[in-house]
Amino acid sequence: MQRAVELFWSRGYGATSIQDLVDALAVERGSLYGAFGDKRRFYLDAVRLYWEVYERHLVAALDTVPLLPALREILTHPARLDELVTDMGAPQGCLVGNTAAELVPHDSEATELVARSYGRFTELVTEALRRAQASGEVTDSARPEAQARLLLYVVQGLSLVSRAESDRSAAPAAVDTAIDALRA
Repeated sequence: MQRAVELFWSRGYGATSIQDLVDALAVERGSLYGAFGDKRRFYLDAVRLYWEVYERHLVAALDTVPLLPALREILTHPARLDELVTDMGAPQGCLVGNTAAELVPHDSEATELVARSYGRFTELVTEALRRAQASGEVTDSARPEAQARLLLYVVQGLSLVSRAESDRSAAPAAVDTAIDALRA
């Protein structure tokens, strides 16, 4: 399944054929259909797995003190695609964000999956920001929910823009500006 995540992540839903999956996974077409159903079902399962892994890393990162360096790491991650190269090629941005761009709003299940993932990101970051506000690390001039939503927009925007951005210093500079705005 992880290999399928990498394939869909590097190519996208539309550009990944069943034959690509058969070849990459070294399984027979019938076995693939038997185990995972159709390509859409397989793709959505891959996105769910991607999110589960991402959420575990997110929870661990947000549990650190001080919080702001961890947030910076989370936000700059999509811009460091050259560090994420696999044998399938460099993944392109965030797989959940890519799903939003490719399948939402035409696929209701994909829409719900993306909305749930974004909602969970916002919840987790909100709680971390609340703790950081209480400790005095993060400004309390804005509600933590609004700050978390802003960070979601930053990380998802960065995921898209960094795919075409040739200036590798632009993304970290933008993230640093967002982090600086959170400082108490």
